[in-house]
Order: sequence, then C-alpha cells, then structure tokens
Amino acid sequence: MYEYTTSVIQWSVWALLLWPQHLTASTPLDCRDDQGSLSRCTSISQEKLLDRVIHHAELIYRVSEELCSLFEELFIPFPFRLQSNQAAYACITKALPIPSSKSEIQQLSDKWLLHSVLMLVQSWTEPLVYLQMTMERYDHTPDMLLNKTKWVSEKLISLEQGVVVLIKKMLDESTLATVYSDQSVLQNDVQPEVLESVMRDYTLLSCFKKDAHKMETFLKLLKCRQTDKYNCA
Repeated sequence: MYEYTTSVIQWSVWALLLWPQHLTASTPLDCRDDQGSLSRCTSISQEKLLDRVIHHAELIYRVSEELCSLFEELFIPFPFRLQSNQAAYACITKALPIPSSKSEIQQLSDKWLLHSVLMLVQSWTEPLVYLQMTMERYDHTPDMLLNKTKWVSEKLISLEQGVVVLIKKMLDESTLATVYSDQSVLQNDVQPEVLESVMRDYTLLSCFKKDAHKMETFLKLLKCRQTDKYNCA
C-alpha cells in the first residue's frame, strides 16, 4: 500500500509539472462550428492545416506514452509487463490493411497515408470511451489518469475532423468511413475478473500508443513529401 501511495504522489507531481505544457502548447483543431459543419478548418490553408494536424498527432502520441507508463506503474506487476511486451495479446486494429515495415510504408501513396490515419483514428474512438468507463470502476484510480484518457479521447475526435478536411483539400474526395478494427473486446457482457480487466485495459493502452505513433509517422511522411519529395526516409 505504501509503494502504491508513493507512486501516485510521484506521478501526481510529475503530471502537475507537465500537464499544463500540453494544454498551452496545443494548437486548436476544433473544426466543427455551431451548426456541426467543418467550416472552421476549411478556411485554413492546406499547409497550415497539415501542420496543426501533425502537432495534434504528436501531442496524442506523447500523452499516450505517459498514460501507458502511468498505468503500468500503478497497476501492472513487473512479470505481466514482460508478457505484454512479448505481444501476448493481439491489438484490435490487427485487421487494418496498413503495413508496418518501413519499406512498405514508404511505398504508400499520399492518398493511402491519409486514409490509413483516418482508419486508425476512427478505429480507436469507441475503445477509448470504453477505456474511460472501465477505469472509472477501479479502486483508487488517480484523477490524472482519468483526465488524460478523456483528453486523448477528445483530441482524437478533433484529429479525425482535421484529417477529414485534409482529405477533401488534398485529394478532392470524400472520406472512407469504414472501420476495420476488431471491436469484440468491447462487447463482452460478462464482468471480467479484476486482473483480467486491468490487463485488457493495459493491452488497449499499449496498442493505442503504437497506433498513435503510426498516425504521427504517416502524417510527418506526408508533410515531408510536400516539401522534399525525394529525401523522405
């Protein structure tokens, strides 16, 4: 109990120091107006919008790293951390037609880079809401963990809006709305055991962190192609 309390205090101090930096450094990407259209982003130039989307993706990935570390420190025994790192669990986006190797990613067209980001974003909207609900049922869950999860969930929606407008600006076409991820992990009506629930949430967080890094990587590759087409390694 002492170790748990000490960890919470340490993470609380750390979060209080860093959390305001995320908020002040964040560039607004709220595209929807009062009528629900995406007009707030359509008036922004393509270059500036891409920069804002990339910055948003960077923040989401950074906070997802913090979430994983915090969750791991508070709830995951060391042997189970190794088990997760050895890919004992499958990610819910495993069925997405998105390559993982560097060479394959380099071969993706600009169109498929954007649509890949959109598919990843849409695939995580519901799982992050589910994650918030399950963590609220934990005993002694720190507010900073819940707040960061809620923040990422909200920013992911903003990122989706920005990518949708980017697709219309850069490709002059409508967006793909199909979600290919395996949502079965969210459809279990039986209340799992505590350890099982914690490990499932830990897996979701770990997988989301990996996919958040993919989103950031794809968008930065797209940006590089706009400025230096032949030197984007």
